[in-house]
Amino acid sequence: MYKKPYVIAEAGCNHMGQMDIAHDLINTAAYFCKADAIKFQKRCPKELLTKEQYDAPHPNPANSYGGTYGAHREFLEFNVEQHAQLKKWCEEAGITYSTSVWDMTSAKEIASLKPEFIKIPSACNNHFEMLSWLCENYQGEIQLSFGMTTHAEEEEIVQLFEKHGRAKDLVLFNCTSGYPVPFKDVCLLEITRMREAFENRVKAIGFSGHHLGIAVDVAAYTLGANVIERHYTIDRTWKGTDHAASLEPDGIRKLVRNLNAVHDALQYKQEEILPIEQVQRDKLKYRKR
Repeated sequence: MYKKPYVIAEAGCNHMGQMDIAHDLINTAAYFCKADAIKFQKRCPKELLTKEQYDAPHPNPANSYGGTYGAHREFLEFNVEQHAQLKKWCEEAGITYSTSVWDMTSAKEIASLKPEFIKIPSACNNHFEMLSWLCENYQGEIQLSFGMTTHAEEEEIVQLFEKHGRAKDLVLFNCTSGYPVPFKDVCLLEITRMREAFENRVKAIGFSGHHLGIAVDVAAYTLGANVIERHYTIDRTWKGTDHAASLEPDGIRKLVRNLNAVHDALQYKQEEILPIEQVQRDKLKYRKR
């Protein structure tokens, strides 16, 4: 039987550094979209970036919120107290709060808030010091994306969680790292490969998509990825790197609706002639005279 779909609206940094927009993203995801969770991001730019990366210009100046890439990243960051407020707003709205963590400082700060789950992005899934710390010090679910990751690296990651006795708290996401990703590069059948390799070793297999539209997500669900994560924004025309690869509220709402409809449809008949069919059978079925 298929598990009920679980939809994560990935707000990331689409709040543009403004708490009022973040609050709007939370309420819209909860009340209008009916998503299960909303996820933000947490970085400590001076820890995550080298001095050269920090001081370099943004690769796309039109999307930059600062004179350097480091200043841009600092502008978009919320501190741990602000994340605590985001979590409180989520609790009030009845939606699960989570955050992706990109470095040790951020992992420790977000873990202190005790969210239901923490996400490890593809870019940091080889940060074994951070993964080990979370395994040993954070008791919630850990979600992790496999974008831009070799099969050998995937196995090494899963073995690390098994070593710490935490593999059954691990949700692995099929993901292609790109913004946006053309359909030919989504590679949905990787879900089948991941299920064959890891489904019996971890908690669940999910899908994190950066493509356009929502048809692919429904296909991912039917292939066995019941946790679906999509980038989410109020307005795709806003300034920033991720907005163009995000769904607007109506898109998330339709995704939730369609996944729930497909969940209801994915079952065998409980009897050869269903009650809804019996009425039609009595009326329409050919009878030999």
